[in-house]
Amino acid sequence: MNRRSYLKILAIETSCDETGIALIEASKNKFKILANELASQIKIHQKFGGVVPNLAKREHQRNLLPLLIKALKESKLLKIFKSQFLISKQIPNTKYKILNTILEREPELLAQTKRFLNKYKKPDIDAIAVTCGPGLEPALWVGINFAKALAKIWNLPLIKVNHMEGHFFSFLLKQKRENFQFSIFNFQKSFPIITLLVSGGHTELVYSPSLLKYKLIGETLDDAAGEAFDKGARLLGIPYPGGPELSKLAEKGNPKAFNFPRPMIDSKDLNFSFSGLKTALLYKIQSLKAKNHKLKIDLAASYQQAIIDVLVKKTFKAIRIYKPKSLVLGGGVAANDLLRKTLKEKIEKEFPDITLFLPEKKFTTDNAAMIGIAAYFRAIKKDFVNLKRLKAEGNLGF
Repeated sequence: MNRRSYLKILAIETSCDETGIALIEASKNKFKILANELASQIKIHQKFGGVVPNLAKREHQRNLLPLLIKALKESKLLKIFKSQFLISKQIPNTKYKILNTILEREPELLAQTKRFLNKYKKPDIDAIAVTCGPGLEPALWVGINFAKALAKIWNLPLIKVNHMEGHFFSFLLKQKRENFQFSIFNFQKSFPIITLLVSGGHTELVYSPSLLKYKLIGETLDDAAGEAFDKGARLLGIPYPGGPELSKLAEKGNPKAFNFPRPMIDSKDLNFSFSGLKTALLYKIQSLKAKNHKLKIDLAASYQQAIIDVLVKKTFKAIRIYKPKSLVLGGGVAANDLLRKTLKEKIEKEFPDITLFLPEKKFTTDNAAMIGIAAYFRAIKKDFVNLKRLKAEGNLGF
């Protein structure tokens, strides 16, 4: 890699239904997002009530190249070839054969990539990072194969990133082109860290004794918290993805109107369970003879409060056991106002010496910038992956 004091990393995210391409510039003292492009598939999957893996794969194929061009252009790294002679020197036939092999299962992306490589020069970047899991494997493979193809053609090192590790580091991200002064030395003083990762597919408590070291100490035994929000929203007649809308509705309601169960809230372990809560909401809706808007917002508020109560109590139980210096919140549900407010108030009241790290709301959902920042910490340790060994790992854990 380049010997300059900073690294420019191209990051690719295709773990579920959002295609992400980011370019970050990072050193031991500061980070900067040069570009962070995202293409959402919500409208495509909405009529199915959830993400359809093969449709997600198709859309990733269509979105990756346009997003890459947009990100390179925004970063001022998009350079066009000026002559056909340079093209033939840059991309020999042997590499095109490799390209055909790597992207044989993504024909639409293969055609786009060939046109792109015929038109544009290799950008001034140092490495490529890609999400390898967890997630939907058909979706993951599109991003992985695209990353492999570019890494091979451009002769760049490849970094594989755990999607949930990306969520862990998302609290470090700031707005595009804003230099974020940062010291790895000072960051290392924040350990040990407890992280609550809450999304549509995961609810996990993770203990990190030091940088890049993780121990899973608690997880959901059935539905994830984000999934519970989405399923609860569906029961209340809120269309997919309804979790965020349920939370907005809940702001106007009475969280004590209905006494929903708090599954496993007093269990001895740090695990979670939310499927029973969803069933309790269903039975409550069915038992109500009159249904009006006031009841709906009270149901939403009471249901949300039950989820938050469990998340918070388990998190603070983990804090008492592991005695961390810091608490990190990450994942799509990290945007929930009630969860953020409750954690902040309880930390200030019960553990004022613990630092709470909250991500900016815009970086709580899936994005490639968080993959790029996680990759930087891997890159400085020379933690690169052999192209032949890189594969999609749908159930990848810590």
